[in-house]
Amino acid sequence: MPAKISAIKKIEIRQLKVGMYIHDLSCGWMSHPFIRNRFLISSEAEIGKIIEAGFQEVYIDTGKGQDVTDAPTQEEVRAVIEREMTAIVSHQPAKIARATLAEELGRAKPVKEKARQLVGSLMQDVRLGKAIEIACVEPVVQNITDSIFRNSGALLGLLQIRNRDDYTFLHSVSVCALLVAFCKASGVDSEISHQVGIGGLLHDIGKARVGDEILNKPGKLTDEEFDVMKKHPEDGYEILSAIPGIGAIPLDIALHHHERFNGSGYPEKLPAEEISTFAQMAAIVDVYDAITADRSYHKGMPAAEALRRIHEWSKFHFNPQQVNAFMHCVGIYPVGTLVLLESGRLGVVIENNEGNLLTPKINVFFSTKSSTYIKPQEVDLSGPIGTRGIDRILSHENPAKWGVNPLRFSVLA
Repeated sequence: MPAKISAIKKIEIRQLKVGMYIHDLSCGWMSHPFIRNRFLISSEAEIGKIIEAGFQEVYIDTGKGQDVTDAPTQEEVRAVIEREMTAIVSHQPAKIARATLAEELGRAKPVKEKARQLVGSLMQDVRLGKAIEIACVEPVVQNITDSIFRNSGALLGLLQIRNRDDYTFLHSVSVCALLVAFCKASGVDSEISHQVGIGGLLHDIGKARVGDEILNKPGKLTDEEFDVMKKHPEDGYEILSAIPGIGAIPLDIALHHHERFNGSGYPEKLPAEEISTFAQMAAIVDVYDAITADRSYHKGMPAAEALRRIHEWSKFHFNPQQVNAFMHCVGIYPVGTLVLLESGRLGVVIENNEGNLLTPKINVFFSTKSSTYIKPQEVDLSGPIGTRGIDRILSHENPAKWGVNPLRFSVLA
């Protein structure tokens, strides 16, 4: 008898049966009632738990369990998603940055550090029972907004560089900066963008009421611990409601950034039509930053891969139109992304071309043909053919695959 050919396939929940082997629950950011992410389905009760947890699609390993003959393979799904994402960003309206990336980096570094310190101070104040003063928050958000409007790539790129111990504080700073950039790209006026930025910086303030043993646990939360964690949107809303002069938008973002488009979110399980636009935007940004960051219990994925997954998940969990807009905002190859060129060289994206997100400026530094480092060379894929040869991006790559650190060769280093 010939050996069984293994393939990873994507199926709908209605196709899931006892005897199938779960390879990926297809929502890596979701908490779920299973100890492992990969396991053999041994009972109908397990299928019921997967459905109850809000999963709509899963990936199965046909080499370890039953097959679904006509289900698409992981490679086929990925190819479709790549084509869809390329089509989405292929027509980008021209935008002009007010400062070059190099110019803005010097100003963005203290903006990042002051914002990180503020979030840490605010979390400590809440734990000590002290009130938050909006007057301390507004100038920091204004500094973030000013930096984003001068050149968004600088601060957003710097916020990719963090250690695991900084996650709780810098996550809030990143969500703030990404939301401001999202608003800018979407044409939201400056006053509203400022309110959205405040909401981003304070969206997780309710976690100040979560004990460190849960907040910093280096592993999967128990059901009881997750129930405690799920209270942070309501706690955040309560904390912010006590601030004189707080706006409705920050309150909405704090309370609803974990709501999902198919009604599977929390704390209120709102249907799509009851989730505000800014809460929808915050949900996308919150997940994007969370899955790209290194945490005590998992390695963050590359930004380009995170965008691919969010696009895939938008079928059920996010507003697809808002996901498309977010891709226009950050590009499908964000600054710091490792890319493989047609020439066989690897390079790191150092600046996006605002007029065409498919042709960024990159720094090439590695040959995959010889598996050796080469002399770094800056290549502008949007420039005339004579200045860039005939190279183009074939794919984004995981640095771990090649054993390289692309940030060493970026302007962010």
